[in-house]
Amino acid sequence: MKSKNLSEKILRSVKSKGFKYIDLPSVIEANHIVQRSGENFRKFIFSFTDQNGSELCLRPDLTIASCLRYLENNLKGKEKIFYSGQAYRKSNNKGDSIIRDQVGFEIIGSKDEKKDDKEIINTALKSLSNLQYSSGTLKIGNVEIFNLLISKLDIPKRWKLRLSRHFWREEYFNDLLKRLETNSDVDPTIVEVDKKRYLKMLKDNQQTIVAGRSIEEILKRFDNKIKDPRRASRGKNVSKIIKEFLKINCPIGQAAEKLNIFFKKNKINLVVDQKYFPTSLNKIQKLNVEFSASFGRQLEYYTGMVFKIDIKSKSKNINVINGGRYDKLISDLGSKKQVPAVGAALNLNY
Repeated sequence: MKSKNLSEKILRSVKSKGFKYIDLPSVIEANHIVQRSGENFRKFIFSFTDQNGSELCLRPDLTIASCLRYLENNLKGKEKIFYSGQAYRKSNNKGDSIIRDQVGFEIIGSKDEKKDDKEIINTALKSLSNLQYSSGTLKIGNVEIFNLLISKLDIPKRWKLRLSRHFWREEYFNDLLKRLETNSDVDPTIVEVDKKRYLKMLKDNQQTIVAGRSIEEILKRFDNKIKDPRRASRGKNVSKIIKEFLKINCPIGQAAEKLNIFFKKNKINLVVDQKYFPTSLNKIQKLNVEFSASFGRQLEYYTGMVFKIDIKSKSKNINVINGGRYDKLISDLGSKKQVPAVGAALNLNY
């Protein structure tokens, strides 16, 4: 961990922007994490069972702990909060630390999305002024633009949902694009066999579980597949459009222009205004500011603007700040209403 003095300077910087300090619990229910990130994420958490048989874990993520606090305390309206502490997560890389010291800050419950996005980035920039570095990059993306693009493409609804849902899983997402190009999951012979199984399963108990899903769910999915087919030629074109979109990378001041040229070329009914982005400045402090259409695949819960700040210090390129908008996280954790939220965390272990 860096010096206590540095940590206190960063905390004072965040507080000066009107954020209120809060304490977060170090232990949370493991199911909150698994529900959000899937069973595969379980291998990365430090979990244990309490005397009542409940599975608990050390918090692997401060943002989820903060959103749980908002939900469980039945809080309403806007909150500007900040916190500091440690997140605990196992890693496949033996060189990585399992303990991450962080300072985080969030705006929860405010409906002024664009203003809040700017404020979070400005707060990140102010906290960054406490660090020594020679140059760096502020990279900005937006998951919402990707989802809007997918909604306009000429593919079945089930494929739109699939591509949006798995955008953050880069390897699996690329595999989906290959399947879209080749039509490999809709082999006519296999479909005929599946039709026979479909007719047979209609007579079975619809609540019987097969491979983790009820027969009712399996039949519904197959029914959608038959009623909403796709052609291989169409899939190839859609895959090409998506790949071309994900290659867009430019100074932030050119983002709207580049995107609109892309949309027009591919006859996609979308237009983006430059005001949509939190800044149009290509240089802020010692940072080059870039837009990347493919950025935002680090965490599943991001829904809109995402950003990261990498700096060069002592000839090393270091990622120090990550953040973004996660408007669905609190409702996914159990809220009956969707609560807007945006925030960022500064890594003190660099």
